[in-house]
Amino acid sequence: MLRSFGAVLDRWGERALLAATCGALVAGGVAWLAGARGVADACWAAGTLVAIVPAVAWVVASLRKGRAGVDLIAVLALGGTLAVGEYLAGALIGVMLASGRALDAAAERRASRDLRALLERAPRTARRRNGEEVTVVPLAEVRAGDVVVVGPGEVVPVDGRVTAGPAVLDESALTGESALVERGRGDQVRSGVVNAGGAFDLAATATAEASTYAQIVRLAEQAGARRAPVVRLAERYAAWFLPLSLAVAGAAWALSGSAVRAVAVLVVATPCPLLLAAPVAIVSGLSRAARQGVVVRDGGALERLGRARTLLMDKTGTLTSGRPRVLQVAAAPGWTPAQVLRLAASVDQVSAHVLAEAIVAEARARDLPLTVPREVTEEPGRGVTGIVGDRKVRLGKLVAPPESVPGWAGAAENRAVLDGAAVAWLTVDDVLCGAVLLRDPLRHDAPRTLRRLRSAGIDRLLMLTGDRAEPAREVAAVVGLDGVRAEQSPADKVEAVREETARAVTVMVGDGINDAPALAAADVGVAMGARGSTASSEAADVVLTTDRVDRLADAMEIAVRTRRIAVQSAAGGMAMSLAAMVAALLGWLPPAAGALLQEAIDVVVILNALRAVLPRGGARPALEPATEELIRRFAAEHDDLADVLDAVRDAASLLSTEHGARALKAVRDVDRLLTERLLPHEHAEDRELYPALAEALGGREATATMSRAHTEIDRLAWRIATHLRLADAAGELRPDQLDDLRACLYGLHTVLRLHFVQEEENYFSLAP
Repeated sequence: MLRSFGAVLDRWGERALLAATCGALVAGGVAWLAGARGVADACWAAGTLVAIVPAVAWVVASLRKGRAGVDLIAVLALGGTLAVGEYLAGALIGVMLASGRALDAAAERRASRDLRALLERAPRTARRRNGEEVTVVPLAEVRAGDVVVVGPGEVVPVDGRVTAGPAVLDESALTGESALVERGRGDQVRSGVVNAGGAFDLAATATAEASTYAQIVRLAEQAGARRAPVVRLAERYAAWFLPLSLAVAGAAWALSGSAVRAVAVLVVATPCPLLLAAPVAIVSGLSRAARQGVVVRDGGALERLGRARTLLMDKTGTLTSGRPRVLQVAAAPGWTPAQVLRLAASVDQVSAHVLAEAIVAEARARDLPLTVPREVTEEPGRGVTGIVGDRKVRLGKLVAPPESVPGWAGAAENRAVLDGAAVAWLTVDDVLCGAVLLRDPLRHDAPRTLRRLRSAGIDRLLMLTGDRAEPAREVAAVVGLDGVRAEQSPADKVEAVREETARAVTVMVGDGINDAPALAAADVGVAMGARGSTASSEAADVVLTTDRVDRLADAMEIAVRTRRIAVQSAAGGMAMSLAAMVAALLGWLPPAAGALLQEAIDVVVILNALRAVLPRGGARPALEPATEELIRRFAAEHDDLADVLDAVRDAASLLSTEHGARALKAVRDVDRLLTERLLPHEHAEDRELYPALAEALGGREATATMSRAHTEIDRLAWRIATHLRLADAAGELRPDQLDDLRACLYGLHTVLRLHFVQEEENYFSLAP
C-alpha cells in the first residue's frame, strides 16, 4: 500500500506537495506577524505533517530496495520537530524536502523510454499473392513460403527471398548506410527495409514474429530492461552522511540528556544540500543543454554523461553527413566536367533515386543551367533515360563490357574503389561521355568534436557501423578513433556496448533504427534526432535536435561542468552542515535557529548550483554575426570551387599521357580558373575572413598556418603561369617542362584539398 501510495505521489503529487508545504509556511508566517502564535504553530505543524507522510512512503520504498537514502534523515528531523514542538523548523524542512522532490521530478519527467516509433513503423498487413490473385491479410497470417508483394515505398514486412524483381532497397534503417542496394532473384531481404524501386515479389522465409524487424524491437526492449539501475549523486553521498548524522545526534542526546539538542542536530543535518544542490545544478544543466539543441531526458542521464569515459559512434549520419555528395565529375575527351554534370542533373531532376538529389544539388550549386527532360523512363537499380534538348541521355550503371571501357573511365572507376564512392555513368546518344562520383562525406565538425570530447574526459573512442571495413577504417583514421568494428548487426552492436559498459561508463551515439537497441543498452544513448529515426530518439537518453555532431561535445562539456558544480555544491553544503551539527551538539544552536541557518546554507548552495545554467567560456569561440556570415559565404565558395580542383587534377593526369595541344589547353584552362576564381577567393580570405576569426580565436597566430598555405598556393599558381609563358615562347610544351609542371599541378591539387579540409574543420565548423 505504501509503495503504491508513493508511486502515485511520485507521478502526480510533487507540485501539490510543494504547494501545500509552501502554503503552510507562508500562512504560518502571516499569522505570526499578526500576533496569532497559536495559529502560526498550527499552520507550520500542518505543513510538517503534510511533508512527513509521503516522506515515510519514500523511505519505506527505498528500504524495500535495500537502500537507506537521504529521505530517512528528513523523516527523523520532521518527526523530531513535531515531538519537541519546533514547528517552524519542521515547516522549513518540509518545504526543502518538497522542493528537492519537485526539482528531481521535473528533471526526470520525460524518462520513459518506450518503443512506440519502432512499433508504429512496423507493417500491420501484407499483400499475399496466390496465383494471379493478391489479397491483403493481417501480417500475423503470413507463413514461411507465402509470396508477398512489396509495393514502392513500402516497408518489407517479413524476411524472405526475391522471386520477381530486381528489388531496389533502402536498407539504411537496418545498416545505417544511405546508398540504395539492389537485390536480384534469390537474394535474401530482411524485414524493416524500404522498397525504393518498383514492386517486387518476396517469398517469405520466416513469420513476422521471427523476422529481423521484430527481433530488433525485442532486442531494444531487452537492452533497456537489462541496463543497471542508476545510483544518483545524492544517494552515493547519503551512504556516509546518514550514519554520521545519526551518530552525532545520538551523541548530542547522550552527552546532554536533552532530546531537543538531538533534534537540533537532525535539523541542521537535514540533507538539503543533497536534496536541493544536485537537482538545482542538474536542472540548470538540462536547461543549458536545451539552449544548445540538446534534449537530455532526465537528470540521471546528465550525471552519467558527466562520468562517461568511453564513447561508441555509428558512422553514417553521425560521423558522416548521412547523405551522398558529389566527389568528382570525370569527363571523356572532348567533354568538360560542367557539361557532364549539367546533362546528368537535367535527366536526374525527375528521378527519385537517392543519388539524384545530390547530383541535382551539385549542379545548382555550380549555377549550371538545367533542362527539363522529356520521355523519361527509369529502371529501378539500372538508371534513368530521357531526352535532354535533342540528345538521348542515360545516367546509371555502366552497361559496357569491361574490355570496351576507355582509359579515362577505368581511372574514374579506380578512384571510386579507392575512395569508397558510388559511380553514376553518363551516356549521350549511346556513347559513354562521363561519370559522377558520389560519397557520403565526413562532417566538417567531426574531428573538432572528437578532440573536444577527449578534452572533456572521454579516453576511448570506437566506431560501430554496419558499413564495410574499408570506408569505416578510412573515416576512423581521419578523425583519430581508437578502434573500428565494421559490418555490425544490431545484435553485434548491443554486444559491443555491453562489453564496453562492463569496463567504464559508456555513451553510444547513433541515428538509425538499427542503433536503437545499442542506444538502450548503453549507460547513455545519444540520438542524432534532427534527421535520425524516431525509434533511435525514443530509445535514447540524449537527443541532438540540430544536425550538428558538435552538439555532442557541447552536451558532454555541459554534463561534466554540471556534475562538478553539483558535487561542489553538495560537498560544500554538507561541510557547512557538519559545522552546524557540531554547534548544535555543543548546545549553541536551538532547532529553530538551526533551521534558519540551514536555510542560509541552502541559499548559498543553490546560488552556486545555479552557475550550471550559465555559459562557460572557451568551449566554442563566440562569433560576431558578421563573422558567421563571412564563414557561410566562404564555405559556399568552397563548394563552388570543387570544379577548379577537378580541373587541376585532370590536367595533371592528362600530362601523364600526352603533352600536345589538348594538354596545353587543359593547363591554360587551369590557369584561367586560378586567376579568375581561386586566387581571388584565397586573397579575400586573408583580407576579410582571417582577421575576423583572429579576434575570436585569440590572435593572428591562430590563422598563421592557413595564411602560409595561401602563400604556397600563390607560389604554385605563379609557377604554372610561368610554364605557360615558356610554352608560348616555344610554341608548345617542351619535354623538359613536363615533370615540373605535372608536379606543380599535383602539388597544387594536394595543397588545395588539404587547405580546404583544414578550413572547413577548423573555421567553417564554428558557424551554425
